[in-house]
Amino acid sequence: MADFGVGEKDFELDGRPVRLLSGALHYFRVHEAQWDHRLAMLRAMGLNCVETYVPWNLHEPAPGRFADPGALGRFLDAAHRAGLWAIVRPGPYVCAEWENGGLPHWLTGRLGSRVRTADEEYLGRVADWFRELLPQAVERQIDRGGPVIMVQVENEYGSYGSDREYLRRLAELLRGLGVRVPLFTSDGPEDHMLTGGSVPGVLATANFGSGARRAFETLRRHRPDGPLMCMEFWCGWFDHWGEEPVVREAEDAAAALREILGLGASVNVYMAHGGTSFGGWAGANRTGELQDRALAPTVTSYDYDAPIDEAGRPTAKFWRFREVLAEYADGPLPEVPPAPPALAGPVRAEPAGWVPLEGVMELLGDPERESPMPPTFEELDVDRGLVRYRVRVPGPRRPYPLRVTGLRDRATAYVDGRPAGSLTEEWDALPEPVAGPAEVELWVESLGRVSYGPRLGEPKGITGGVLHERQYLHGVRARGLRLSAFVPESVSKAPFRPAPGPGGGAGLYRAAARVTGGAGDARVRLAGWGRGFVWVNGVCLGRYWDVGPQRSLFLPGPVLRAGENEVWVLELETAGEAVVIAPDPG
Repeated sequence: MADFGVGEKDFELDGRPVRLLSGALHYFRVHEAQWDHRLAMLRAMGLNCVETYVPWNLHEPAPGRFADPGALGRFLDAAHRAGLWAIVRPGPYVCAEWENGGLPHWLTGRLGSRVRTADEEYLGRVADWFRELLPQAVERQIDRGGPVIMVQVENEYGSYGSDREYLRRLAELLRGLGVRVPLFTSDGPEDHMLTGGSVPGVLATANFGSGARRAFETLRRHRPDGPLMCMEFWCGWFDHWGEEPVVREAEDAAAALREILGLGASVNVYMAHGGTSFGGWAGANRTGELQDRALAPTVTSYDYDAPIDEAGRPTAKFWRFREVLAEYADGPLPEVPPAPPALAGPVRAEPAGWVPLEGVMELLGDPERESPMPPTFEELDVDRGLVRYRVRVPGPRRPYPLRVTGLRDRATAYVDGRPAGSLTEEWDALPEPVAGPAEVELWVESLGRVSYGPRLGEPKGITGGVLHERQYLHGVRARGLRLSAFVPESVSKAPFRPAPGPGGGAGLYRAAARVTGGAGDARVRLAGWGRGFVWVNGVCLGRYWDVGPQRSLFLPGPVLRAGENEVWVLELETAGEAVVIAPDPG
């Protein structure tokens, strides 16, 4: 049992000043069998604390239906075993480059801009979720012998809103549910962000990647007392599909870390280990200064150019950080644990079976609904996956342009069963006019919901309508295909036919990968494939896309097994020749 508190200048443990040397590690982005290894890596780097977000949408996929809500408690127990304190950031909004910033689609679809405000319906839903989640953190607070030393109120709220009553109500809710450790907020070191995001009586911290002295000077203008802490020291960054990868040199990041610590501040390295956005949970951003322009979907890997890479191995940044952090350690740092086992050798898996996309929809899709205008993903209760829209062009009529307004995010079009092109938000018209009568199919894919900025919670699918010339086409039939429907007991019933080979069309491909010589961490490579999702032994590794920059998917060793492994590929464009599972060269 111990008492952790916020003093006038320092964090205090049983009345003695302490410095927090924390690292971000999201339990939901690391296979549970590898938590202990990753936490040991944090200790070896010189950290004494771990920080994690909690994604609400992962754990409450439908109102009142919870999925593994006990994962946080198990992770906190693992942190305790590793000798680390823990900082919990339960949201309800987390950002984290995660789908919808962690907010459930069923909530944002109903409430829209009422989320992240003192709206009573929203706060009621938050209270229901927190009553389910928070006992895991409360039972493991440091004054009860556990590792939890701080809990966050919302997340970077000053970058979004100014509803101080909302933040006050959240802080009251956390206290009312038993949180006794210090509460905190975290915001960018800008006056408007700190003004909008901080709460009287709650510790304010700052998030930045460089310029510590200036950032803390700004923080001090708002909070003259209390310990200084960079709650997110951005030592790297995340990547978007179709863009160049972001890299930060190790020496530059280490110098910025040294500056933070040299000012007497505490730090949380974001990310210490990034991991992977398994299951298609990667979010998206909007470009432009006000995040109001083109969609920029986030890649599956959340490696973040972090000191501990996606496979849990130390990078050059790890060794530079370890040198800096060793100067602030109470004694010698622990030895660096060996990397987890790697796959012994490459395995080539050629697809043996295939079900066209239409057949996949018939087997795994939701019931079809008809409505005058296209329903959104939210109205169809689809979080991640596809929606097929069908609409008839009346006739006879001469050819006119066919447009889809409010498309989010990408559609593959068919006219009378024949491919007719791809559409996006920016390119929303078919390349060739359509004559009537005709049957139009639009397979619309979400590339990830926005995780940050004023367009948080925007709906997916066709949010406007289908126009022929300037006339709306009514009587739209829509059917959802969710990623969560791809489970072994369902896929085993699929009517697979012989695979068509390289260049085959959209659909679900099945292959067998035989592992000999020992399973271990690997990368799944899909050269020649277009865009889609991959499962190994029923575990969804996430989205792949040939636009890069990510060229392979991380496959945790615990997912593989010696002998036969089943691989599914949901290809949405054109199939390649084979799937290759290979050791990660690092």
